[in-house]
Amino acid sequence: MKLRNLLALGLGGAALALVLVEPSLAQSPTVEAAPAAAAAPVPNKGDTAWMLIASAMVLMMSVPGLALFYGGLVRTKNMLSLLTQVFAIVSVVCLLWVFYGYSLSFTNGGGLNDFVGGFSKAFLRGVDANATVATFSNGVVIPEYVYICFQMTFAMITPALIVGAFAERMKFSALLLFIVLWVTFIYFPMAHMVWYWGGPDAVGNAAKALAAATDDTAKKAAQDALDAVNADAGLLFKWGALDFAGGTVVHINAGVAGIVGCLLLGKRIGYGRDLLAPHSLTMTMIGASLLWVGWFGFNAGSNLEANGSTALAMLNTFVATAAAGVSWLFVEWAAKGKPSLLGMLSGAVAGLVAVTPACGFAGPMGSIILGLVAGAVCFVMCSTVKNAIGYDDSLDVFGVHCVGGIIGALATGILVNPALGGVGAPDYAAKPGELVAAAYEFGPAFLAQAKAVGFTILWSGVGSAILYKVVDVIVGLRVTQDEEREGLDLADHGERAYNY
Repeated sequence: MKLRNLLALGLGGAALALVLVEPSLAQSPTVEAAPAAAAAPVPNKGDTAWMLIASAMVLMMSVPGLALFYGGLVRTKNMLSLLTQVFAIVSVVCLLWVFYGYSLSFTNGGGLNDFVGGFSKAFLRGVDANATVATFSNGVVIPEYVYICFQMTFAMITPALIVGAFAERMKFSALLLFIVLWVTFIYFPMAHMVWYWGGPDAVGNAAKALAAATDDTAKKAAQDALDAVNADAGLLFKWGALDFAGGTVVHINAGVAGIVGCLLLGKRIGYGRDLLAPHSLTMTMIGASLLWVGWFGFNAGSNLEANGSTALAMLNTFVATAAAGVSWLFVEWAAKGKPSLLGMLSGAVAGLVAVTPACGFAGPMGSIILGLVAGAVCFVMCSTVKNAIGYDDSLDVFGVHCVGGIIGALATGILVNPALGGVGAPDYAAKPGELVAAAYEFGPAFLAQAKAVGFTILWSGVGSAILYKVVDVIVGLRVTQDEEREGLDLADHGERAYNY
């Protein structure tokens, strides 16, 4: 039998079998395949790998980075207490985050959605290894577990920053109770208000439907859908406030809580009279260096992808930090006659803080200017202003984190301008499916940043004051004078950092 006859027989048999299985196919000479449904976005392994690394880098900022940075700045008798406080805060908040913190921060809160999320994902209900979340590019997602881990590290380090303001004088039990209350009522809502939104695809798809509508009824329905998507966001996000990696959520928030606690607890025994010098600037240098390295995960990781915007955030984190360290160094040199290591380290941290909200929006040259300004201003705050007022912010949490965060948040509204090298604020509705920048207007952009700063100061200031008072009533805030003189290492923990 010839080859073509075999083929014909084989094809004919296959066709007969197909008709026997599905008789309806015999009624039509041609068969058209049904249109395939649009495939759901699949996480890119490169993005996923980068975000896993970034999450681990941010954890390194807390332990050991922040713990060593703070620990080196206190006296020997309190070194272990700072290490214990930071490690305990990181561990406790880690658990609170997966219990209910993630849900309160990144779900819809119904009638309170402007301020806080709900409990729909409490204890990570409904989340599995296949769940994904949006990034900042249309059609790009990462595993939700990765996003949970990344945002968890932000929640872990933020309250740990606060302890530097009242180091060496707060009860350990009071600190833990305050931190549990603070992240619940201050941090989780703040994260929701600044960072919760529907994502680029939700906005883009709604805008695309509006553009495709052909009659008034359809246009109204599509417009209502777009309005609903835009309304499903936190309050400060809807104001148009830009905060790439946590200027308001992390630094101003923690800095204000720190200064409130510092004022309520009062000064350390001997402040202004005795020498309260750092016991190990070597440890502080190690901690500051770990902070800088980890901050690349903090800032560049906040892009949620591995692309050009990630590289921009990383470069800005390099240059702003270096500029602020150099700025503090030379300003201090001119003012005091000698450049100090502690000054340069403090300046570098001030630069890291200031560039945090701007790192994904500003250009490199703008970030350098931002670092130079932040280093000089924070030096004045931590020396001249602090001494003039006389408050005992032990490790300059307010002067560096709050003031640096305010400078960075306000500057973001300026440096985002494409005319100054910025990338512009994204507009996902202008051209659905494409990432374009909205037209820049100084007034609305700067006003949105100023409103966000003012709101954060009030939210954290008033809320923290209330929580401190609650804790004071329940367990008392401050250790006794004898315990403070002995040192918190022994008084609170029964062990020493060093045994000679």
